[in-house]
Amino acid sequence: MKRKIIYPVLGIVLLYGLLMIPVNRSIEIQSKASASPFIWDQDEKWEQLEELFTEARMNDSFTEENAIQIKTVSINQTLDEFKKSSFSPEDTRLDSLLKDFFELGPLVAAGGLPNQDFVELYNRSRRIIKRESIGWDIDRDETRIALYKTLYGMRAAVEEVLLQSEEDIDPVLHVQDEEALTPSTQILGIKVHSGDLLVSRGGAEVSALISRGNDYPGNFSHVALIYVEEKTNEPYLIEAHIERGVAIATADEYINDRKLRFMVLRMRNDLPEIKDDPLLPHKAAKFMFEQAQERHIPYDFKMNFFESEAMFCSEVGSYAYKEYGIQLWQSESTISSNGVVKLLNTFGVENFVTQMPSDLEYDTQLSVVAEWRDTEALFEDHLYNAVIDAMLVCAENGKEIAYNKWLLPVARMAKAYSFLVNRVGKVGPVPEGMSAMQASKSAAFIKRHEALKKEVKAKAADFSERQGYNPPYWELVRMAEEATGCKEK
Repeated sequence: MKRKIIYPVLGIVLLYGLLMIPVNRSIEIQSKASASPFIWDQDEKWEQLEELFTEARMNDSFTEENAIQIKTVSINQTLDEFKKSSFSPEDTRLDSLLKDFFELGPLVAAGGLPNQDFVELYNRSRRIIKRESIGWDIDRDETRIALYKTLYGMRAAVEEVLLQSEEDIDPVLHVQDEEALTPSTQILGIKVHSGDLLVSRGGAEVSALISRGNDYPGNFSHVALIYVEEKTNEPYLIEAHIERGVAIATADEYINDRKLRFMVLRMRNDLPEIKDDPLLPHKAAKFMFEQAQERHIPYDFKMNFFESEAMFCSEVGSYAYKEYGIQLWQSESTISSNGVVKLLNTFGVENFVTQMPSDLEYDTQLSVVAEWRDTEALFEDHLYNAVIDAMLVCAENGKEIAYNKWLLPVARMAKAYSFLVNRVGKVGPVPEGMSAMQASKSAAFIKRHEALKKEVKAKAADFSERQGYNPPYWELVRMAEEATGCKEK
């Protein structure tokens, strides 16, 4: 009788022990030796802007029409000059433009100018700079830095203003009406065309990691290609999901899969390829739509856009357009920080010269048509990002995400179950293409982010109560670094 009990117990213990053995396989990480992350390194400047804001809130003289008018006139004069003649990424007037815009922001936030006027300055700047960048060499570091500082930096300034404002915020921001002959429809008040690319930011921890884990940290974590059926004008979004690979969503399904923001990008109608065939974007979208119907395309955790058997989100759009002779991401995205590389590698990423969603904004072949923001979640968006930025500092300092090794056998059994249900077209608890260990580390990462976010949120509420205004992004990052105990070296 004892043997009948002992042998099964020993078998279970042995099986559990075997399932506890970690698998550490060596991989060849693809990276670009010459790449380096962009660093603002302007903490003193951010503090000065915050001081200007606090003084402007207490002293009306700072927000007098004359003070604001001087900055506004200076910005418009620079933009008028840019519009009249060509300029290069190294043009020092770009830095002057950005300086004026940053310094105008605190005065607007203190109530000295309607938000919409400030937003339109940003819009005008973006249109002019994007148009001029058509003639720039996007592979040069100087070009990437100039575009990033102006396009991303100005957006960041606008959002700091919006977060301090009591004005109602229109979630839709129309930028440029790029004419197209492809089928069209409306999504959340924005006219979209078949072949448009929607870069978005999801409301999840991994979404924040994707948007920030880049040599040029951005606002977007996902890309979807829109196909509008020509007879019904019904829109479909083709996108790659971590859980189920490439899938097709209706507009309602796309919106209900929580989005904090999205940007509509469209092929320029003066591109030679579009001039030759105005319906090319629609054909590319239809091709990808049919591909998603004809074959199962698993998610590509390695982020290898050279191979199309599996695809990550950016690859859906680039693969479709490549079929018709257009290469998106003219300048490949790079991830060169050791900390970011290590952290993303825990999720299975192996290619760090790739195509990141945020970088699509800087592709000179594309026009920015419009943006949509969940205005009520704008602070949450910043909170998620600040925590990620602090966690990336920890990773850079050599701190790894600790996971419960004792639960690895459970994760492996969940992976085995997922493998079986994947074979019949269903979704299991562990995504296809992700190992049990990666799933364990992913769960630990999410748990750690949630804990830090809760702590930083409490610190932010205390800050708002003491100071009378919402903490700007640099304050959130400081709070997150305090919570993690990691400081940037």
